[in-house]
Amino acid sequence: MLPTVLFLCSGNYYRSRFAEFYFRHLAARQRLAWQSDSRGLALDNYNPGHMSAHTERLCEQMGISTEPLRFPMKLTAQDLNDAAIVIAVKETEHRPMIRRQFPDWEDRIEYWEVHDLDVEPASVALPQLVGQVEQLLARLAARDTVPAGEL
Repeated sequence: MLPTVLFLCSGNYYRSRFAEFYFRHLAARQRLAWQSDSRGLALDNYNPGHMSAHTERLCEQMGISTEPLRFPMKLTAQDLNDAAIVIAVKETEHRPMIRRQFPDWEDRIEYWEVHDLDVEPASVALPQLVGQVEQLLARLAARDTVPAGEL
């Protein structure tokens, strides 16, 4: 089984889903032995459908698969235990949620600072996620590369 990067946001509807899809897309293109998944810390029953239209639209524009289609999923302790890396996409929003729900994990999670739609439009936030995911993949590629002399 491949190691998993688990992306977290509040609703598992917009930011974490885009990060999951984009990471998976790039990891496959770069032939990195990693997979991605995503979960939410506070699912919102008012979100219509499987994912944000912003996420769906950008993935379509970039040629990124959003399959298999699923509804948002709430984070569980098992999800955290199964992941090799856990990233919450907005520290100021998600660290307090992690502290309340999974206190032992608060300092084991990597935090980014990508705002939700109530603070910044998708035209700003999604490109920030693109950059963050690309930096993460570069780190993983560098870490997982075996020097030629060690093959």
